[in-house]
Amino acid sequence: MQYISTRGAAPTLGFDEAMMTGLARDGGLYVPDAVPVMAEADIAALAGLPYEEIAFRVMRPYIGGAFKDDEFKGLIDAAYAGFGHAARAPLVQLAPNHFLLELFHGPTLAFKDFAMQLIGQLFQASLARSGRRVTIVGATSGDTGSAAIEAFRGLAGVDVVILYPHGRVSDVQRRQMSTPSEANVHAIAMDGDFDDCQARVKDMFNDFAFRDEVGLAGVNSINWARVLAQVVYYFSSAVALGAPGRAVSFTVPTGNFGDIFAGYIARQMGLPIEKLVIATNQNDILDRAIRSGAYVTDGVKPSISPSMDIQVSSNFERALFDAYGRDGAAVAQLMAELKAGGFHISQGALETLRATFASGRCSEDETTATITRTYAETGEILCPHSAVGVHVAEQHLGPTPMITLATAHPAKFPDAVEAAMGTRPALPPRMADLFDRPERITRAPNDLAALQTLIRERTGR
Repeated sequence: MQYISTRGAAPTLGFDEAMMTGLARDGGLYVPDAVPVMAEADIAALAGLPYEEIAFRVMRPYIGGAFKDDEFKGLIDAAYAGFGHAARAPLVQLAPNHFLLELFHGPTLAFKDFAMQLIGQLFQASLARSGRRVTIVGATSGDTGSAAIEAFRGLAGVDVVILYPHGRVSDVQRRQMSTPSEANVHAIAMDGDFDDCQARVKDMFNDFAFRDEVGLAGVNSINWARVLAQVVYYFSSAVALGAPGRAVSFTVPTGNFGDIFAGYIARQMGLPIEKLVIATNQNDILDRAIRSGAYVTDGVKPSISPSMDIQVSSNFERALFDAYGRDGAAVAQLMAELKAGGFHISQGALETLRATFASGRCSEDETTATITRTYAETGEILCPHSAVGVHVAEQHLGPTPMITLATAHPAKFPDAVEAAMGTRPALPPRMADLFDRPERITRAPNDLAALQTLIRERTGR
């Protein structure tokens, strides 16, 4: 298995190198040169297996010789040992043919834990073999940062620097990043929005002298290993509802497109997914793009679902790469146009995207109303992001079972949930003292040189 860049001008890499590199040197994102297809019998054989075994069978074809089978199995087991539910990703029925996939039972109460806990194990094993030291720099709209810090805190050979938009994450999200005491983790509150944070991270990766100087590595959803780990729960949930004997659909609340792109890969691998529905909040650039073909930025509006407050959805580039027939030059041109404000998707590429993806939008009032109504009807408490997903999913229900991804625990967004329900969701017992822990926060301007200087100082590079 080899990995190629979506912009067609970077070296082809094996799994280990692609994982450690993150963003390709031509600015593109790594994708497999071919997606392996699972036979129907092999998909059916996943039924009833533990989550860890499903993970091994789904991901193994992508690993190549990077890890031996026994080692890879051990890393998967270690990654999910700290989850708070034996099923790891349990399904809950909301209504006839509508199911909720609870992805918030990991250490930081968000779906990002499925990928980040595994990446932490893979990085540690790879670095132990090579003796290298790396500096992980990531941008977060809230959940990626806390998941990365939790996965890498205290690990040898790794410094972790997370940029988050100052004042635009929830108090719980901020404290999950700012309260770990390990010397190798650093939370930086950057002026601007998430798109600004993400742009500065990409700038660092494209500054090759700095990249090599500090041993830069990335664990944002630009990292292929992140996407790969998320493919697994599409298989585990679909098989639980009868796949491959019957098709299923998924609705995914998404801002950066990584989580739903994992579903796209599952579909390419042979999982019978009828439709992947993109659910957006009021920052609805993905919905507008699928409906109109115009991907034009319109400014980020702060919302009660802040992890989706994004206008530059990095992983959409991976979908465009396939929609344009894997033409790296065409994708590079689109990304150049995006820097000037946006681009128009060609008719052929748009038809290809629409054959797989549907989309919908959920306003702030609709998000609140969905939390209120879902609790009254089912007893399930939704975080605002999951509520966006449920609202949009309800517009696409039909004879095919629909699985909506619940991406975070409601206690991560207590203000929004309390406003909808009148009661404040409690943190799990293991986090009950979160607001008593001392914080370590550094405020920084939206300035590349200042950020690079800060990173050198913090990491001793």
